Amino acid sequence: MLEWIRFGIGSFFLFIGMVIFCVQLFGVFRYKYVLNRMHAAAMGDTLGISFSLVGLMIFSGLNFTTLKFALVIIFLWCASPVSSHLISRLEVTTNENLEENCRVEGKSAEEEAE
Repeated sequence: MLEWIRFGIGSFFLFIGMVIFCVQLFGVFRYKYVLNRMHAAAMGDTLGISFSLVGLMIFSGLNFTTLKFALVIIFLWCASPVSSHLISRLEVTTNENLEENCRVEGKSAEEEAE
């Protein structure tokens, strides 16, 4: 009976991870601007992979593989926001038509020249 409960909980987490991946895929193709797409991809990847790995941890049981899965989750939670931030900063600094696509907070080039 305990195995069936563990199977159900693990399947639930894997299913939620797959649903998050599908919503992320919809968000990536729905938005037109690159920063919006990147936000949907980064949030969906981090959350979807985390739920999927938690499901696999439940399937695996309490062993060394579970510890490895936990370390991968911790690494992804630390690395994904940082990489997304760096890529978005690159887009902001290199895109000359940024103000046409979105509202930019702060001073524009004309205001700084004055």
